[in-house]
Amino acid sequence: MKFNATQRSVQGTSASRRLRNAGRVPAIVYGGTESPLSIELDHNEIFHALRKEAFHASILDMQLDGKSQQVLLRAVQWHPYKQQVLHVDFQRVLAKQALTTKVPLHFVNGDSSPAVKVGKAIISHVLTELEITCLPADLPQAIEVDLSSLEAGATLHLADIQLPKGVTFVGQGEAANPALATALVKGGGASAADDAEEGGEAASGDEPAAE
Repeated sequence: MKFNATQRSVQGTSASRRLRNAGRVPAIVYGGTESPLSIELDHNEIFHALRKEAFHASILDMQLDGKSQQVLLRAVQWHPYKQQVLHVDFQRVLAKQALTTKVPLHFVNGDSSPAVKVGKAIISHVLTELEITCLPADLPQAIEVDLSSLEAGATLHLADIQLPKGVTFVGQGEAANPALATALVKGGGASAADDAEEGGEAASGDEPAAE
């Protein structure tokens, strides 16, 4: 994905305010082998770009004064109540240098899972994104989570899915295998079939009442 930027020579609160009043957005790009650089963006262009999920989890092609640089979106500051972008941070990307970022999770096949079709469960997405590390060439725009085998009352963990090639989850220790989704039976507890089975076992195991 591409966006346009212009080098910004004037900095400070007053200068940033004038930029915003003129429909521009102050920003900064840092990292790599160069010094941090103050830039400015067209507000309408960056506003619409930020509404796209892929813009937040892709290597971006920044066109800066006629030259192309690869960057990654790092932070966005929004106005507290207006639909206005106040400031944007980008990080330069080097092809042979691993990067760490968050990638959205795309859950698929939930409606066809045994949890929903048989158990009438409600699938809850515990996480919506994962923090990963990988080389720029291996960065996925999203990670697909297949729910087709999820059973009622069960939880799908990170270890239950296959991460894309070259991608490593950042979490370690107890956080190395987080829950991604869980199938909650309506009303809580076990499914109706499980309740019936348990009830039948209890009844068959009871001693007959003494007369």
